[in-house]
Amino acid sequence: MKHIFLALLALLTLSAQAQNNFKVPKYEKFKLKNGLTVYLMEQHEVPLINVSVVFDAGSIHDGAKYGLASLTADALTFGTQKYTKEQIEEMTDYVGANLYSSAGKESATVGMSFAVKDQEKMLDVLQQVLMHPVFNETEFAKHKERTLLELTQQKESPRSVIGNYFNKFVFDEYPYATPNGGNRSTVEEINVAEIKNFYRDHYTTDHAAIAVVGDFNTADMKKKITSLFGGWKTAESKMIKRSAPDLSFDKSRVLLVNKEDARETTFMIGGKGVAYSNPDYVPILVVNTILGGRFTSWLNDALRVNSGLTYGAGSRFNRLKHGGTFYISTFTKNSTTVPAIDMALGVLDSLHRTGLNEEILASAKAYVKGDFPPEYESAGALARLLTDMFIYGFDESYINTFQSKVDGLTVAQANDIIRKYFPKEDLQFVLIGKADEIRDQVKKYGTLTEKEIKEPGF
Repeated sequence: MKHIFLALLALLTLSAQAQNNFKVPKYEKFKLKNGLTVYLMEQHEVPLINVSVVFDAGSIHDGAKYGLASLTADALTFGTQKYTKEQIEEMTDYVGANLYSSAGKESATVGMSFAVKDQEKMLDVLQQVLMHPVFNETEFAKHKERTLLELTQQKESPRSVIGNYFNKFVFDEYPYATPNGGNRSTVEEINVAEIKNFYRDHYTTDHAAIAVVGDFNTADMKKKITSLFGGWKTAESKMIKRSAPDLSFDKSRVLLVNKEDARETTFMIGGKGVAYSNPDYVPILVVNTILGGRFTSWLNDALRVNSGLTYGAGSRFNRLKHGGTFYISTFTKNSTTVPAIDMALGVLDSLHRTGLNEEILASAKAYVKGDFPPEYESAGALARLLTDMFIYGFDESYINTFQSKVDGLTVAQANDIIRKYFPKEDLQFVLIGKADEIRDQVKKYGTLTEKEIKEPGF
């Protein structure tokens, strides 16, 4: 038995070493004559191919028509010059393929996965969806009706919409304040003509990338992608130069969103975070793991495990291209709103007052290193990584140096990170709850503004 145990131990050690040495697999990157950037990465473990396509077509371009980017991305699959919506669904379902499209703040994404044996037909479907959508009026009307219903239902779930209220509160007039899915009043006004115009203006090859990862020969796939998309002619993109959002606050503020039937208060507390390109993100991630980034975090221990004030509490840095936010979030009974907020603020204060020691830091470093490689184990995740690299302007060095940056983080550096990046003054509070039961108590946190959750928008 002893030799079996030793063999298993050796295998586990090798596995851990392999994880700690994780590197982005080799890939080829090139541009087509029309400006489309292409990434090809061979992965032969399973007979599957994953594709991720991104465009500079996120909600940051919505203007006053909140939801326009999201509806346009959804409508790509509502039929093409060659296939109806039903035919696309039948063809993908029949072979077990997966096709999706969506829009976030920075970009729109179309993704697809399929078996190697089905690649000719599925790549043809993908080409049609990307290059020849017809934006069927009937399908769009049905989808718009469903979207309006969903937007109404979302307001019944504070946890579904509090992020939109928080973004609007802190970003104000900056386009990151735009709710990705829109709101009822703006979505109601969007028509197919506007969808077509948005597609024409923002689905342009000069600011787009396609990543193909899976079981193929690179030379062969290069020919296929060039043949499929090399002749795609689009308008030139309308480049908009953006400065970073101003997230410097000179006082604490409170937005109280009244939900008359709420039995709980859902809240977010935060402020300025970091942009995607911030060079200190890896140590920030390690420190945030301790504060609120895992189940055994200080916030979750205090608010859930030790006091029972909530079922879960955490903190996060939400990174975007030009800026980002930091926030603590949780929910609690109406009657324990103030104790929960005070406790969350106390935990954040203790992070600043006491800082970290070797034991605490070592635990967080081990957790982060163990959690990191699985994020990129699948071909689909690798395809999305490549297109993220395109959108956010980073390269594989971020991944390849991740483990060494974690290992090299000292207690002194971690405590510097706390002072530099974890806001503790002039915090911004967003609460959704029954205003009459908590209004007087929460005034102490800052200048109070109130909204009704039934009001349009955020």
